[in-house]
Amino acid sequence: MDTRNNVTLCDSHKFKLVKLNVVKFAYMHLAALYGAYLCFTSAKWATIIWAFLLLEGAKLGITAGAHRLWCHRAYKAKMPLQIILLILNSIAFMNTAIYWVRDHRIHHKYTDTDADPHNSRRGFFFSQIGWLFVRKHPQVMEKGKTIYMEDIYSNKLLVFQRKYAIIVIGLWAYVIPTVVPMYFWNESLNNSWHICTMLRHVLTINLIFLVNSIGHKWGNRPFDKSIRPVENVAVSILSTGECFHNYHHVFPFDYKASELGDTMFNAATIFINFFAWLGWAYDLKIIPDKMIIARSQRTGDGKNLWGWGDKDQTEEETKNVELLYCKN
Repeated sequence: MDTRNNVTLCDSHKFKLVKLNVVKFAYMHLAALYGAYLCFTSAKWATIIWAFLLLEGAKLGITAGAHRLWCHRAYKAKMPLQIILLILNSIAFMNTAIYWVRDHRIHHKYTDTDADPHNSRRGFFFSQIGWLFVRKHPQVMEKGKTIYMEDIYSNKLLVFQRKYAIIVIGLWAYVIPTVVPMYFWNESLNNSWHICTMLRHVLTINLIFLVNSIGHKWGNRPFDKSIRPVENVAVSILSTGECFHNYHHVFPFDYKASELGDTMFNAATIFINFFAWLGWAYDLKIIPDKMIIARSQRTGDGKNLWGWGDKDQTEEETKNVELLYCKN
């Protein structure tokens, strides 16, 4: 049996459907399709704009919040910013932030094995959304108990969100998105619910999870050709900057989650930079260019679109950088 780190890569485990989840996601996707139809037939422009703003905010609640801040601790945030991110994360409703962080830390430690909740070796559909339809693989449950989470459990905001999830998430993900258009510009309940809540929610889930599916399948591997995560610019744009994924799996603590400057194709980095300028985000972690070049030259596939492997760095410099920085 092919194994890695005492876990199987893709065994013959028979997953058990969670029927309630199947029904729930089927309804959500059908309702979202109807919402898309309503955008072209009866919705007011203000409603469509409101839904778009909610979508972008929700994605930031995952990318800048649950992912870069809480999961990878790639930067620190003062309380006002954490509250904003918690609200945006609640709008996204991809379970509570605590649950999301735990799953993502497992994903990084056991990438593309059966201990990875959305193991890409099981196919595009499974890694995109199918993993939400079934009970977790036993190895996900087993290895999940070993993941460090004390920093997350000690965060009072995240604990508050989990403790009062029905109220907090229900309010921000469902009530407010639906009620605002009805109250402020007399939109119908039908349009508000299907566009601002269902369509927006389904788009949030699927655009973020493109990183799990396409981000582990189609693209270049300029930093480590031995792993499945890839670089895909189109998905990065759709997910506010998260699909420089080969880079991210090699250097998970870079607050940009990207090798490209501060802002290129990366709305989450622009968001973090703004709050850094405001003083609410600080201790932003970055990876030195020489370290990036060294890793690209040592283990990459030579297909980086941005030329990291072509930078003028001698073999001796590369070795010195590896000794100074590289730990994997």
